Amino acid sequence: MKRTAPLLIASIAGFVMIVAYFIPKTQTWGEDVSVWFDILAAIAFILGGGNLLRVQLKKISDRRPGWGYALITLIAFVVMLACGLLKIGSHPNEQYPAFAWSGTYNQTGTPFWWMYEYLIVPLQSTIFAMLAFYVASAAFRAFRAKNVEAILLLGTAFVILLGRTAAGVFLTDFIPSDVLIENPTFLQHLVSTLRLENLTVFLMDIFNTAGNRAIMIGIALGTASVSLKILLGVDRSYLGSGED
Repeated sequence: MKRTAPLLIASIAGFVMIVAYFIPKTQTWGEDVSVWFDILAAIAFILGGGNLLRVQLKKISDRRPGWGYALITLIAFVVMLACGLLKIGSHPNEQYPAFAWSGTYNQTGTPFWWMYEYLIVPLQSTIFAMLAFYVASAAFRAFRAKNVEAILLLGTAFVILLGRTAAGVFLTDFIPSDVLIENPTFLQHLVSTLRLENLTVFLMDIFNTAGNRAIMIGIALGTASVSLKILLGVDRSYLGSGED
């Protein structure tokens, strides 16, 4: 029953959500399932937090390599959790000034807001800034004109990167722009497209959009097939690796 009961719950909930989406009279069923999902998600957050504490405390007690980072993670988790749950430093709501906890935990000036704005946001910006250099180095190694496909990839990437900068606009500034012409002809519009900033927009709107749509269609088909396998009980990997 440890595997059969979760399988039945997942299948019934999934089919109820599908039926509620297509049959208006069963819409309340889907809303009830969504409420239960929110409840289970909240419980899962609690279990996840407990597991984080257990793993990090184990690493610190065993003095494993990198235990200092585990200590920092543990302190940050506990401090952020305490500031959010206890609403430390938050001011009461103007409508309910007598109740200290009536304010929001993330209002401007609270410790939670301060840590998010001045610790998390700068760290995220730093990580994304570092990723830009990793992407540039990876692109330099990958974009090697060994065949026709690599040449197309290299040329397109070069045009896109150059067209997004002021240097690209300056290099093709001698080409007339159809924006300055009152009624441009097809030939004038075609010539104007050769400007790097216009060519970049053309590549992004036509070829990039087509590729993205093809990828999204593939993802949708894959998601539908995996969902059906889970609802029908064919895929039971989410239940664990144990045998039935």
